[in-house]
Amino acid sequence: MRSKTTVLFIWDVDKHLRNYLAGRLEQFSNIELVFPPHPSQEEYLELAPNANIIVGWRPTKELLQAAKALQLFINPGAGVQHLIDLFKDPNHSREIILANCHGNSSFVAQHAVALLLALSNKIVIHHNWMADGEWRKGDEDAKSIPLRNRSIGLLGYGAVNQKVHRLLSSFDLNFSILRRNWTKQQTPPLTQARKYDYHALHKFLDEIDILIIAVPLTSLTRQLIKKRELELLGSNGLLINVARGNIIDETSLFNALKDNTIAGAAIDVWYNHNPEKNKLGRKYPFSYPFHKLQNVILSPHRGASPLDDLHRWDEVIENIKRHAEGNDEFLNVVDLTKEY
Repeated sequence: MRSKTTVLFIWDVDKHLRNYLAGRLEQFSNIELVFPPHPSQEEYLELAPNANIIVGWRPTKELLQAAKALQLFINPGAGVQHLIDLFKDPNHSREIILANCHGNSSFVAQHAVALLLALSNKIVIHHNWMADGEWRKGDEDAKSIPLRNRSIGLLGYGAVNQKVHRLLSSFDLNFSILRRNWTKQQTPPLTQARKYDYHALHKFLDEIDILIIAVPLTSLTRQLIKKRELELLGSNGLLINVARGNIIDETSLFNALKDNTIAGAAIDVWYNHNPEKNKLGRKYPFSYPFHKLQNVILSPHRGASPLDDLHRWDEVIENIKRHAEGNDEFLNVVDLTKEY
């Protein structure tokens, strides 16, 4: 007889997701899904001692201490930088496995490519002109940037940039890929591509025209791209960031755009996710007036949308199934030493 697997969800899970999870797991009689009726830290602490799996984004130290039977914590998103120190602490993590989820990688890849095309074809600028009654202004002010024969640099080659590579493979492009550890690459890149590691970052940047960033924020990648790196990308360079804001130094990025050190950027991730309203009641998640620049596309961290797509939970469901079957080969286990 299989042992019981109790799964505690530490947020207010809507009924559609509850039904989806229950339906996908209904054949497992040994799985108990616990959705707290009155979600609160107090209720989570009360339910934690019986949980074998906890699913959620921001557990507290107290919760992990209370969860004496906890074996697997699942973060339902890809980013885990906020959890690394907590799970490295042996007083709280014990033998708890931390796993994340790449269920939104298709959406983020789609968003990255959409940002690139909007940037290269000046879609936002032309939309604004038409909204103001301007018609057929031509190439004088905002001509498109052809992608043909350009060199794309994929910084990171995980779930997102592998899908970006697939989406862009029909264009006539040259690909370069930089990843931390090529020995972990189980399949060859989708198309012919030049391979780099972090020791060759400057050579990588010097040989590409377009940089697409999709790496986790770690001690290695924090502030990885600064003034010198942007200079290497060059005056024709385009930059897309769908990873984390702090991979690029904010001051360097603003100055590179303002001074046309690079041609343009499309940014979905920023520097302050809880900005206060200014005197006009507006919120800007940055310290410099990026919104006044003409060569940047601003995106409000929407790469993971749509949030109500239920299939994005399939990796979480698979890990719950594996636990219930006694299989500890979980998907997307985080290496705490590498921080992703």
